[in-house]
Amino acid sequence: MPDSNAVAPTAVLIYAEPLLARSMTFIRTQAESLRSFTPYYISPGYQQNGLSLPQDRVVVMYKRPGPLSRVAGIPFKMAGVAPFFLRRLRKLRPALLHAHFAPMGLRALPLARSLGIPLIVTFQGYDATVFDNVAVSSKHYSHRNYVRRRKTLEQGAAMLIAVSNFIRDEMISQGFASDRIVVHYVGVDTEFFCPDPAIEREAMVLFVGRLTEKKGCEYLIRAMSQVQAALPGAELVIIGDGELRAELEHLAAQSLRRYRFLGFQPPDLVKRWMNRARVFGAPSIRARSGDAEGYPNVFAEAQAMGLPVVSFASEGVMEAVAHGETGLLAPTREVEALAYNLHTLLADPSLCARMGAGARSRVCKQFNLAVQTRKLESLYLQVLGKRVSPAFSDAGAEGRLEEVATLDS
Repeated sequence: MPDSNAVAPTAVLIYAEPLLARSMTFIRTQAESLRSFTPYYISPGYQQNGLSLPQDRVVVMYKRPGPLSRVAGIPFKMAGVAPFFLRRLRKLRPALLHAHFAPMGLRALPLARSLGIPLIVTFQGYDATVFDNVAVSSKHYSHRNYVRRRKTLEQGAAMLIAVSNFIRDEMISQGFASDRIVVHYVGVDTEFFCPDPAIEREAMVLFVGRLTEKKGCEYLIRAMSQVQAALPGAELVIIGDGELRAELEHLAAQSLRRYRFLGFQPPDLVKRWMNRARVFGAPSIRARSGDAEGYPNVFAEAQAMGLPVVSFASEGVMEAVAHGETGLLAPTREVEALAYNLHTLLADPSLCARMGAGARSRVCKQFNLAVQTRKLESLYLQVLGKRVSPAFSDAGAEGRLEEVATLDS
């Protein structure tokens, strides 16, 4: 029989725009792993062809995007005015609102104030790295508005979370106070992302990510051209989609012998490819706009699957990959060094296996989803003024939690 004294998990509102794009699996993974809180996904509207979400925990202003819905959403986007949306959210009796990406946090701030609940904002990457002169000329009003109103967000939010120390440093360079920022890694479900040793790995390099400038897929294709000259059987498999896909497919057709572009794939199929590949190749760079990886969660997923990573030594990547232990990092944009590292691992399966085992061990210890979620819930409790167990606190300098007095003490 159910425990009549059990306390129902407290509602927390998860805000993102769009809700949820296919590249935002990390938001869904983090939210669905909560145990002391029940996540409700909120946004002005759905993302077409986005991630599947539990429909009983989705609250949007409009269900179908179009001209009428865009017009209806203008008062909210410009001034935070959304009375009917607010009424539906109040019925959930939420404890707090957790927004992802800084511009969306600024947009969600009036909602949090109207609901009388604290706002937590997670900075993921572009929101802390894109150069201001690029953001102010963006076609997106939310990006332009964010540059002008950063201090409003800093003053209005109860907590600012950076997904890596690199993002924390970038936030400080934007003017955010260091003592307002907590570093917290999302974490990886190491039970789901677990390799099957019965499957033999192939001479394959796997790329998973959006086909955008900062992901550096162009450099990977050029490096694999050199690798295939020495190892003709080596194959490059690219999972993901984006604005550069046609350009990258043309480059691959001109320079590669064996390659595949598979487009977007769901997590279970990504996992299967991770189990077949020998190396995970993802040479992330800082784009011309300034956009850079905050903490590439897919790197941790690949390493959890026993894949050593070959990438460039960019700031966010260096937190995810231990050079020489869980992968090999080349100087940024140096194709020959990237090719050398790819060849080194592809030509030495035993080295791949050792690094892959080290990669999984490191992820299980440092980026385990269950542990990281407990730490996130302790952050929630801290914001709510509840007592936090030191065992659940985040261990990074500047990010360590201390016990706080309860509200009713």
